Amino acid sequence: MKIAISGAGVAGPCLAYWLLRTGHEPTLIEESPEFRAGGYVIDFWGVGYDVAERMGLLPEILTHGYDVQELRLVKESGARAAGFNVDVFRRLTHDRYTSLPRGELAEVIFNSVKDKIETLFGETIVAIDDHGDGVSVSLKHGGTREFDMAVGADGLHSNVRHLVWGDQAGFEKPVGFHVAAFECRDYPHQDKDVYVSYTKPGLSASRFAMRDNRTLVLFIFENERLKAPLPHDLGTKKAALWDIFEDMGWEAREMLDAMDDTAEIYLDRVSQADVPQWSKGRTVLIGDAAACPSLLAGEGTGLAMTEAYVLAGELAASGGDIPAAFDAYEKRLRPFIEEKQKSARAFASSIAPKTEFGIWLRNMATHLMVIPPLADLLIGDTVKDDFHLPDYGI
Repeated sequence: MKIAISGAGVAGPCLAYWLLRTGHEPTLIEESPEFRAGGYVIDFWGVGYDVAERMGLLPEILTHGYDVQELRLVKESGARAAGFNVDVFRRLTHDRYTSLPRGELAEVIFNSVKDKIETLFGETIVAIDDHGDGVSVSLKHGGTREFDMAVGADGLHSNVRHLVWGDQAGFEKPVGFHVAAFECRDYPHQDKDVYVSYTKPGLSASRFAMRDNRTLVLFIFENERLKAPLPHDLGTKKAALWDIFEDMGWEAREMLDAMDDTAEIYLDRVSQADVPQWSKGRTVLIGDAAACPSLLAGEGTGLAMTEAYVLAGELAASGGDIPAAFDAYEKRLRPFIEEKQKSARAFASSIAPKTEFGIWLRNMATHLMVIPPLADLLIGDTVKDDFHLPDYGI
């Protein structure tokens, strides 16, 4: 089958890989004029890690990874207030765990298929017409093309979902925070392999030292702190972050000064996607477009890869029966994904507690992480994947 995939992030190229393995002809359609690497650092484990291993990409992915040793929560002075050794995650994941920039993971996956498929960069789907035996996909610059099915792998603010399911507001569930991330160079404070974070009620500022003298900065703030609509241009983003974090203390002003020299800032609401049905006719959603657990959940990328693998596997198992494959894909994954979303909602509030008591309680909880049974109780549900990855023989 000819299959249109909107989005060349993680889920889209991963799906393209498995569709190629099963004899289909995927086309990636990406709004960005070129592939985007880099980005904020994610933790990578669980079923997504297993999918990467089945793709034969795990060794290369691990070369991009960082051996994070500690999550350090600091006081305004910079002195350690709380935190824990990341070995607890390695124990819970049986040492199948790494941290790396999301875009670098996406690039490894994309490179595995880029010479084997058609990719349309700088292109956007503007209409999808399902005529029963196929879909007519209208492109902003490239006319109309015929495909057997269409896939929305284009993130939380999915264009495909908007075209086929309706307005974004009907499917986005805000978690209560916004997040901003950017890279800077020559940042004066470096703590190798340590994720350092400072929190005030409703605010969090964190940093992580990366290779090539780069530092990732992550700002998290409660929605109420943003006094205007979500900014989209670079200058307005910077102004908003200065307004919110200038008086926070610790290293916040140094981070803002470093931000002034950056050319790209990620800034968005922290939300989940809640779509009652992941498919309509010959169009289906995967990744954040279908069921974003939220950026603060930590495992969204791995779950997107799992959804891509299962969708391709169910298409193969059904012999190309699209309705049957879509139904099997959703029935197999939805209960697991919904549990992950539930855990993510509970976890998000610990990232940037909204009260001094909440910060104290979070910090006290990290002291208990050295006791394995208590660590299992505190974060076991977040880390454990209660899902058996099927073997489709592909």
